Amino acid sequence: MRHKVLLFDLDGTLTDPREGITRCVQYALSRQGIQVDDLSRLERFIGPPLKQSFIDFYDFDATQAQTAVDDYRVRFGRVGMFENMLYDGIVELLRALKGSGRQLFVATSKPWFYARQIVQHFGLDAYFCSVYGSELDGTRTEKHALIAHILREEKIAAGDALMIGDRCFDLMGARHNGVANAAVGYGYGSRAELEAQAPDYYFPTLADMQNTLLSCRA
Repeated sequence: MRHKVLLFDLDGTLTDPREGITRCVQYALSRQGIQVDDLSRLERFIGPPLKQSFIDFYDFDATQAQTAVDDYRVRFGRVGMFENMLYDGIVELLRALKGSGRQLFVATSKPWFYARQIVQHFGLDAYFCSVYGSELDGTRTEKHALIAHILREEKIAAGDALMIGDRCFDLMGARHNGVANAAVGYGYGSRAELEAQAPDYYFPTLADMQNTLLSCRA
């Protein structure tokens, strides 16, 4: 089946944000008196909503978590958002998909204020119709709410869309809205996490994604 509209997660799907996100979380935790030297321990922050992650992983209350988010954004807005890299082959994939007539959108839990700067920084804005994300006040950080918003704003039929991401939140958010979903195996979700959601598609590599999507032409 050909999907006319492709919704791409950002972190762990289009770009590898490990350094920026983990260093910004490290900074935010240090402001709370918590020192974490091993950045690999903070990789679990890549993907889920940030405020909820501070609550889930460090037992912060809502006020502490919001303070941590504010501290995180101090460093992220200054340098962290650009401590990031494109996955090899992403530009070629997006170029080919756009050339095939698809409409491409970014759908990230990251605030759109940052997401649009990142997409522009890497020159990806030429391939996307628009970049959607959460609001700075936390509105639409949940993927199901974000996808519903995109479908409504762009007047997209759920059956025409495919959500592509590397975490279970992407898959669950798509299913909640009746949208097909695809898991990528090169990001930050484990295979067990992704397979537990029984995705409609599983792409171990970018090459697999490109071969599958471009072979499904109308």
